[in-house]
Amino acid sequence: MHGRFRNKLMVTMIGFAVIVSLAVSLTDQIRLKNQLINANRLQVERIEEAVEDALEATEKAYMLFGNDLAMRMEAVSQELSALYRANPDLDEWDFQALKERFGFDIYLINADHVITHSSNVHDIGLNFRECCGKLASILEERRKRGGFYHDGIDLEQVSGEIKKYSYMATPDRKYLSQLSVSLKDDLIFQEYHPLRRIDQLTAKYPSVNEINVFNIGGIALGKPADTGRVSRALRPLFEHTLQTGETTETRGEWRGKPAVFRFVHYASPVDTGTTGNKVIGIVYNENELTEQLAQARRQFAVQLAVVLVIAVILSFVISGWVARPMYLAFHDPLTGLYNRAFFEEQVRNALRAQEGTIALLMIDLDNFKQVNDTCGHDAGDALLKSVAQRIRSAVRKEDSAFRLGGDEFTVLMRHADERIAQETAARIIDAVRDGVGRQNGGEREDAGVSVSIGIALAPRHARDPDALMKQADRALYAAKAKGKNQLQMCRDEE
Repeated sequence: MHGRFRNKLMVTMIGFAVIVSLAVSLTDQIRLKNQLINANRLQVERIEEAVEDALEATEKAYMLFGNDLAMRMEAVSQELSALYRANPDLDEWDFQALKERFGFDIYLINADHVITHSSNVHDIGLNFRECCGKLASILEERRKRGGFYHDGIDLEQVSGEIKKYSYMATPDRKYLSQLSVSLKDDLIFQEYHPLRRIDQLTAKYPSVNEINVFNIGGIALGKPADTGRVSRALRPLFEHTLQTGETTETRGEWRGKPAVFRFVHYASPVDTGTTGNKVIGIVYNENELTEQLAQARRQFAVQLAVVLVIAVILSFVISGWVARPMYLAFHDPLTGLYNRAFFEEQVRNALRAQEGTIALLMIDLDNFKQVNDTCGHDAGDALLKSVAQRIRSAVRKEDSAFRLGGDEFTVLMRHADERIAQETAARIIDAVRDGVGRQNGGEREDAGVSVSIGIALAPRHARDPDALMKQADRALYAAKAKGKNQLQMCRDEE
């Protein structure tokens, strides 16, 4: 009995330890996972900030030190305007000579937003409505309003070369003169060079596949339109970011491998022209994060295994320490039945629950003193163990058997009427009479031991524990007075 109790206690403690260990380990795993994900997110955000800082630094440098370039472009635009007044027939202009004279590429854009004349022959015929609808509407407004306009960093559509552009309408508003100058050899651009900074970031972080800075037309700075344009699949996210300023992300494939595409709006604090709004596109992978998470899972498995092994060992040791005291707190050490303290508690609980009729069987051994006197206390202990075993085998599974002390036993039966109680008492009497004896030389001798049983019912005979036990005791004495080895139901008048 004690061994079974210890095993149950150990299993219970192991189960509890496993649950606690698993809960703690899972909590740590989730916390670590969130830390890794947040760290990865923070890294991406820092890369965004670095790109924004590079763009902003370049723009501020041009604002502080590049005004002379804008002023020269405005002066040239004024000269072209005067030239147009003198000779509006653009076919007669020598654009190559004008380029050599002024040091700028020159473009004339008509009311249909088509470049009709230019020092760059390959740009003649470019239709801004077809390639750059957003820019076309801005150019239309500038052509109608007149005046001089200059933008910040932008790119040439065909080559992707980084340039600065300026615009001024002709006096009759039929054309918009455009000037451009390459910034690749400009000292300010070379000093700050945002694209070089982008290349450094891409090389520094293995998780970054590619970084682009897109103009409002969705073309990456430094790349020609045919290779640097935002793909059709990503265009809706790009437009949403450009229009709302919200950062957007989606998952897809980059060169055949899983990747995350992230678009971040950039609004220049100094550039108020068409180039003031850009979108930073970052393509990054989660390979490092995936490996870190896999490593964390492996660590979790190892830690959990170690914790479980320690928990099992501790449970085994602790159960060995506490099993015996806990067992004795509720059990009789000799017979393994429940003890008196637990009996009194169970009777009170049963009466308090008021779940139907309760039967209490008070059991006393007949002639037990004779066994102790003639055969010794060891034989008496063996007899008590045997009686306890017979009682346990005779009662129902839901009934509880107790040893109150000495040769006194009792059985508490829930949901048992008079008939069930008497049938159970009769089985106990038969089991003890037929099963208890001594072995002497291989032959069975009648030990002269039997049991007498008194039965009381609640609430029929009593409603509180003390009264119920007294009634059962009275019935027990009446059974013994009748000649022992008998059962007696408590009389209603008692």
